[in-house]
Amino acid sequence: MEIMHMFSAVVEEASLNQAAKKLNISQPALSRKISKFEEQLGVSLFNRKGNRLKLTPIGFITYEYALEMVELDKKFQKAVLDYKNGTKKSITIGASLTTLQSTLPDLIQLITKDSPETDIKAITGKTHEILTLVKKDRVDFGLVASKVEDKDIHCEPLFDDYLKLVIPKEHELSKQKLINTEDLNNLPMILFSKGTLYRILMEELFHHYKVYPEIKMEIDSFEAILRLVSTLRAATLLPHSYLRESLLEDNNLMVVNLEELKQTMRTTSLIYKNWDSLDPTTQNWIQKVKMQYLTKL
Repeated sequence: MEIMHMFSAVVEEASLNQAAKKLNISQPALSRKISKFEEQLGVSLFNRKGNRLKLTPIGFITYEYALEMVELDKKFQKAVLDYKNGTKKSITIGASLTTLQSTLPDLIQLITKDSPETDIKAITGKTHEILTLVKKDRVDFGLVASKVEDKDIHCEPLFDDYLKLVIPKEHELSKQKLINTEDLNNLPMILFSKGTLYRILMEELFHHYKVYPEIKMEIDSFEAILRLVSTLRAATLLPHSYLRESLLEDNNLMVVNLEELKQTMRTTSLIYKNWDSLDPTTQNWIQKVKMQYLTKL
């Protein structure tokens, strides 16, 4: 990285002598370092005419990469300094597909409320993939729709969640006073994609009660499901935590009670590695998240 800083200085100053002054080293020492760099690459980065330096074609390419590397190094040094000072302003969250749509928006709003300048990134995947990301320090913490039992991971339960039956307001089931699992048999439904936690819970419920709905579509997006349910006059099953009144009203939908769906109860949890290994800022965010959900219980 040091040579990239030196090379960039030489290009920008167009003079070894001026670049040496800028870098606070002797001109002969800088000249030797640049020559050794060219030797290692096996190319000439400059055309030399007297004291004038002009970039060669590969020199231009090298300079472009040098600028990127110098900028990246600055960001890295700042990240290290922020970590030391406890002033980190970025966070990477791992979220399973279901928590991404149902819980992550509220969590992000909580973080940005006090720190609007915070740069928040999210990596999505299935629960076991998020677990791996946490273990490998690819994310600061994870958000999953289950309790995690792993000796290398700390799991903080946030709240319990379960599936609810959602139908258009003019759906024929809306006229029934009592609905049971038998009403799901042959019922046109739009469901979340296979392999996700809530889809697995749905299939376990269908199998247990021996009901077989007519699956019209399988979609990853909760928002798309809500829109299509009304259009296709179908039904769906979605987590209670996602179902805001405004979403239901905007799509002319309603929730109907189905007692058996409480069997799909699962706990949404926040997961991270050893507490002492977390930087102070991440510890502070986790504490805020825990307190937020504690007050809702």
